[in-house]
Amino acid sequence: MLGAGMHPTYSHSPVTRLSAFSGWLSLPQLITWGSVFYTFSLLMAPLEAELDMTRAQSSLAFSLALLAEGAGAWLVGRWIDQGHERAVMALGSAWVGAGLLAHSLVSSLWGFYAVWVWLGLGMAATLYTPAFAVVTRRYPQDFRRAIITLTFLGGLASTVFIPLSSWWIELWGWRHALWALAAIQLLLCAPLHAWLLQGVRQHPHHHAQQVQSSVRQHLKAPFWLLALFMVLMMSITSALPAHMINLLQEAGLSPAWVVAVPAAIGVIQVLGRLLLFVFERHWNVHTANRWIPSLIPMGLLALVVGGVTPDAAIVFVLFFGLGNGLNTIVKGTAMAQYVSAAHVGQLNGVLGMPVALARAAAPLMLGVLWSPTQGYTYGLWWMLCASLLGMAALWAAQAMALKR
Repeated sequence: MLGAGMHPTYSHSPVTRLSAFSGWLSLPQLITWGSVFYTFSLLMAPLEAELDMTRAQSSLAFSLALLAEGAGAWLVGRWIDQGHERAVMALGSAWVGAGLLAHSLVSSLWGFYAVWVWLGLGMAATLYTPAFAVVTRRYPQDFRRAIITLTFLGGLASTVFIPLSSWWIELWGWRHALWALAAIQLLLCAPLHAWLLQGVRQHPHHHAQQVQSSVRQHLKAPFWLLALFMVLMMSITSALPAHMINLLQEAGLSPAWVVAVPAAIGVIQVLGRLLLFVFERHWNVHTANRWIPSLIPMGLLALVVGGVTPDAAIVFVLFFGLGNGLNTIVKGTAMAQYVSAAHVGQLNGVLGMPVALARAAAPLMLGVLWSPTQGYTYGLWWMLCASLLGMAALWAAQAMALKR
């Protein structure tokens, strides 16, 4: 394993088997992605009506949440690398629960923004990045398989929580629906994290200082190339969903296609992860890492060359869906494989703010590139070029790391 280092032991952990541990840890992922990340879009319309907000004003809250998530990422990663994963994720779930309760009391624009900054900090402590760091520390010889398992339920978050939250909002109103979502965080996610993440042996103080100082030794070319890969790929996967409906409608696709394309991408993401789980032991991990990101530009190329037609949309859905689902695994494991597994929490944390800025700015960039005459043509070319550059950066980082 490249970049191997010291790892703590977990002799008192209640769950030690990889599949069982990852399965339990994936349940709070499903809930938090669903109740926070995906529920935001359902809250926009009722909040805009009640607080007299424009769409731009309401959208800003989510950008603030992403920036707050990025701002908290390094500190969360440092705490996890020092052995405080149980406190980070259990208190993070409680923090999210408190934020959802506070959200139910929002009565002003600034209160709305403050709540989403709070929730963004909670996401930094509870979503994929800290969870990936946890399983990398606990299963240093098989963390890739643990991460694949972990993403199964997370990939179904929108499928479960968009209809569930929508039903609750219709049944009880948005304020009381937030009470229910908060209760799940406080009564299920926080206790589950506190129970599951027992058994970590804290690093001695001198070793914690050694880990902190040695992180700087890894901020070299492979790290920065991986940073470029992650920033570019995250910008694409953030920009496209925000404009997907408009892109398909402007291309003249039928309403059925406009609904089917985004829905199919989510399903294919999960299918791609299932295929990787079944066959990844038969594939060379570095070859898989090299070619998985190529699925994103292949999907975009179908739209650039073929136009946004039903046939091109099918090709796009297949390649982009598989690429988006599998790239989550590559992004979650590449830092440990090609830079350092022992410092993965802090190294990914260093990227928290650049990734957050890319995720927040990319939808705006795609909107700026739109024109009344050309539609999304320039934007599709921009995303295609960015995806090819990101893929090249990953290849270069991999080549440098494997030479060591």
